Amino acid sequence: MELTPSAHLDTFARDHLPPAEQWPHLLFELPSLAYPDRLNCGAELLDRTVERFGAHREVFRDGDGGVWTYGELRERVDRIAHVLSDDLGVRPGNRLLLRGPTTPWLAACWLAVMKAGAIAVTVLAQQRAGELAVISEMARCTHALCDVRSVSELTAARVPGLRVTPFGGDGPDDLLGLAAGKPDRYEAVPTAADDVALIAFTSGTTGRPKGCMHFHRDVLAVADTFSAQVLRPEPGDVFAGSPPLGFTFGLGGLVVFPLRAGACAVLLEQAGPQQLLAAIERERVSVLFTAPTAYRVMLEELDKPGHDHDLGSLRRCVSAGENLPAETWEAWRKRTGLKLINGIGATELLHIFISAADGEIRPGTTGRPVPGWQARIVGRDGTGGLAELPDGEEGLLAVRGPVGCRYLADPRQAEYVHDGWNLTGDTYVREPDGYFRYVSRADDMIISAGYNIAGPQVEEALLAHPDVVEAAVVGRPDALRGQVVVAYAVVRDGVPRDAGTATALRAFVRARLAPYKSPREIVFLDALPRTATGKLQRFRLRDDAAGPGTLK
Repeated sequence: MELTPSAHLDTFARDHLPPAEQWPHLLFELPSLAYPDRLNCGAELLDRTVERFGAHREVFRDGDGGVWTYGELRERVDRIAHVLSDDLGVRPGNRLLLRGPTTPWLAACWLAVMKAGAIAVTVLAQQRAGELAVISEMARCTHALCDVRSVSELTAARVPGLRVTPFGGDGPDDLLGLAAGKPDRYEAVPTAADDVALIAFTSGTTGRPKGCMHFHRDVLAVADTFSAQVLRPEPGDVFAGSPPLGFTFGLGGLVVFPLRAGACAVLLEQAGPQQLLAAIERERVSVLFTAPTAYRVMLEELDKPGHDHDLGSLRRCVSAGENLPAETWEAWRKRTGLKLINGIGATELLHIFISAADGEIRPGTTGRPVPGWQARIVGRDGTGGLAELPDGEEGLLAVRGPVGCRYLADPRQAEYVHDGWNLTGDTYVREPDGYFRYVSRADDMIISAGYNIAGPQVEEALLAHPDVVEAAVVGRPDALRGQVVVAYAVVRDGVPRDAGTATALRAFVRARLAPYKSPREIVFLDALPRTATGKLQRFRLRDDAAGPGTLK
């Protein structure tokens, strides 16, 4: 595929794109997807939106009374961009790690990185030093912008050559202090539409993360397909949600989509179900993004005496991150009168590509391909290719559209992309009316409360404990979270197989991985079930976790 001449001086990202023959087929059939060759998504989302709607409108609230206008955001973003270019030596194409809780300042840093022509690598504030070290090494990050409250784990990662600049503190090297004296206008770098804008990391089933490279045009394409065609936000909308900006679900729903529409977003540092309910009432939120687990917990809260929150401002509620059961959909509709907009997305494809809204919704299904996207159900044809399956037959979900999978120098690119289609790793059925119904994950990924958790990564953390001889991790069906992590462990002789040891092992994992990856339950066994050749019988562990626990 012929690429537009790059504006990047640091060509690492473009040099590590997959070979052209491994790219998915891209679709640009909608008129709104006809982007120019030179395009900077930061300038499009911020500068062009100010031109269309004015600088006086609200863009961000911090949930604690703080309000930013579009004009104030542009000034702060441009001052930060000057610091990046003038003081920190950031050059177009450099990779910048962004870390911190969800705040307007983190969003401003992301936009400044875009305008400076650099590449954002936004990570979760929960991730630990070991995880941060791997991501930084894979992306060859040169700089990091980090909320001062989240610096310790990044420092502990000891990434060679990484220049860390904190923000939100009072030190002489604080980013915001450096920005205060800079000009309030910055001319965005004229990046190519197909220059890499961000590298989003997702867990692989082997535990080693995969870096998904997305272009400047990709950022706009997800806004101009799912958001514009299905969600249909309005300039007067107020967005809120639970996914952090380190997830592309949160980046889209809380930054890209509202800015593209000239709307406002409430960026909450703490966005659990209780905080979301309070924010909806207090901030008059109209568009909500969260996972099915959160909707179920909010329903429980609403049913408690004295917890009758006013949700009358809501008009759009999006559910993604895990499968949405029909029972949850119906319970939310009965309680609020609102039809949840279900959707499936992937970090590899940046955001949602199958969904439905309003009268197009069919409870129990995910929906139909978003305008601008195509989907089909496929199986292996016996020759290494793909064969489309008839309606009603289970198979692999294959998708293509204006955004496609481009892993950062990863052989798993050849597993995700086949015959020009992206294979998401989900098993689906296409109904005769064209709606797609979720069946299950096709790999070993555990999806719990909207988080993707690679079982082998948790196993590796457990095996680092001196008392653990063997470990295997599976997902157990859970009515609230979809799945929970269950670990099966063999410990050395003399170690008590009791609750105290289980608690210690969970704490050990939490110290090395994000807390949501820690097992909810640890089952102690004499030995893991294996075949005669020594291969782990993971299916027996899944059956045990879901059933009576006969292996205990």
